[in-house]
Amino acid sequence: MTKKFFDEFQASTKKDWEAQAIKDLKGKNFEQTLVWNTPEGFQVQPYYAAEDLAAVPVSAIQQAQASKKNPGWQNRSSISFVNEKQANKAIIEALQNGVHAVAIDLSHAEVSGVDIPRLLDKIKLSDTPVYFKTNNHTALLAALKKYVAYQPKGGLIFDSLGDFFTGRAPADPATWKSAKNLITDTATSPAFYVLAVQSETFHNAGANTVQELAFTLASAVTYLDKLTDEGLTAAQVASKIEFSMAIGTNYFMEIAKIRSLRYLWSRVLSAYGLTDTSCRIHCHTSYFYDAVPDAHTNMLRATTEAMAAVIGGCDSLGIHGYDDVFTTEPNETSNRIARNIANLLSDESYMGKSRDVAAGSYYLESLTNDLSTAAWNLFLAVEQKGGILAAFEEEFVQTEIEKAYQEKVAQLQNGKVMVGVNRFKSPFDTPQALPTQPDVDKHFLPVRRLSTSFE
Repeated sequence: MTKKFFDEFQASTKKDWEAQAIKDLKGKNFEQTLVWNTPEGFQVQPYYAAEDLAAVPVSAIQQAQASKKNPGWQNRSSISFVNEKQANKAIIEALQNGVHAVAIDLSHAEVSGVDIPRLLDKIKLSDTPVYFKTNNHTALLAALKKYVAYQPKGGLIFDSLGDFFTGRAPADPATWKSAKNLITDTATSPAFYVLAVQSETFHNAGANTVQELAFTLASAVTYLDKLTDEGLTAAQVASKIEFSMAIGTNYFMEIAKIRSLRYLWSRVLSAYGLTDTSCRIHCHTSYFYDAVPDAHTNMLRATTEAMAAVIGGCDSLGIHGYDDVFTTEPNETSNRIARNIANLLSDESYMGKSRDVAAGSYYLESLTNDLSTAAWNLFLAVEQKGGILAAFEEEFVQTEIEKAYQEKVAQLQNGKVMVGVNRFKSPFDTPQALPTQPDVDKHFLPVRRLSTSFE
């Protein structure tokens, strides 16, 4: 008879391990010493075991992750438009160096003056996804239709709610009709997304993870409700949504955040009676945690943020240059390093071989559930106020995020480490000019960086 490994050891429960930990602490309080009370309001234990999953809907969480049909992710680079020749050259160079898709920022250009065939020369949108950020989405789509006679991939970076919440655009009822037209005009192009629900709206204002998830989910539900009121079906609207998530430095929490969004969105779509509850998630590294002093440390933050994104199961990933926070000029070195972070994770670390790397981890499954529960409760509280637009009008969203931001600043001032900012500063760092922050009406959400108070 084959002997089983470890038969000679007695089985231990989690209580046995806790008892041993308490003994080893020699009088120190277990809860105060080893349990982490998160800023979001729940507790993270020092270790997890199989018994911790007894009350966790693991199957439902993993089934939501399985809606991501293929392993790996799409590397996406951002291109700032100066002119057609420059942008086209930048796109082709990016595609030749590990990038699968590009996002072109046309927000400072008049769409009518852009030569689309020249901009997209040698680029076939049915093979290469191209995303467009512009102030006139209707005109851009019309220009694309003249040039593209097939089903394009990519989409429009269009988030009217995010623009309103940050004061970039007024609340305009006509926006919903425009959004409806974008959806119907691209109905025959299933891989072309026209609604971008952006978590960075809340993330960059200082929201904690629960707030970011809940308010992003509430924004997506508002799109569903407003556009079904315009006569579309929930399925039509959901199929055109791409979530855009900023990924911060809290490694495991950010992994759980992505998995939680996929799980919670599946619950929302199920409530609308949809059988296809899949969720497309684009992740990108955080602006909020970028620092101007010792800016090379931003590369290290970007690496952990990118790892969290791919382990969490993103569909696409954007990594910006370490110096983007203080320069507007393209820097080929920083852009190449940013691209190669994703290439290293995919080609050298093999993280692109699995669809749900975190599946089965006692800790991450539990954390995903805790985060989902807290975010769902806050989402319901927002819905009870009449939805996120009503909650924003009464300044509930702004007030809650401001509290979270001030807590983060206080933690940094009281000793929480931010490398190169309040600890481990480089004596050789060359001071950079600080980026100017536009004044934002206090009624709207600002775009912030955590390290500003130390710069």
